[in-house]
Amino acid sequence: MSGFDRADLKRRMDGAVDILTTEFGGLRTGRASISLLDPIHVDAYGSSMPLNQVASISVPEPRLITVQVWDNGQIKAVEKAIRDAGLGLNPQPDGNLIRIPIPPLNEERRQELTKIAGKYSEAARVSVRNVRRDGMDGLKKMKADGKISEDDQKKMSDDVQKMTDDTIKKIDKMLADKEKEIMTV
Repeated sequence: MSGFDRADLKRRMDGAVDILTTEFGGLRTGRASISLLDPIHVDAYGSSMPLNQVASISVPEPRLITVQVWDNGQIKAVEKAIRDAGLGLNPQPDGNLIRIPIPPLNEERRQELTKIAGKYSEAARVSVRNVRRDGMDGLKKMKADGKISEDDQKKMSDDVQKMTDDTIKKIDKMLADKEKEIMTV
């Protein structure tokens, strides 16, 4: 059946959840996490590279991230990239190791992060609803072209709706978990 590919719709909905997971990983809670530095790119060797391609990142203790820069010539660039990333981090170079203490979050910053998490979740929900619409449009077209019966269209539409509801439920749970993590002092 052309025009409707359930596996493709599922893959696209799961893709929205994967993107949300990545975005949530970059939201700083009071704890150190390697994923916090995922969005950071360093201007190195004439191009913009992900931080993890120029250094090893580790979390030796709950409130500290260390970045071991492989090439001593890139230490300044890495330090600048971390400082300019807008994450409120203050890198402290020590030889070719950069220590990044994770400051505790104040109440105001926690509220801000909760709002950002909400925006990310809404974008994921919109994305899932767009996939749903594409699926429903495909089914309507197949029925109009006489490729499927009205009963088949109804059955498949219900399936797409259930897939949508399940994915949105998953997104809402991820948001609730992230908000709880952010607000836990």
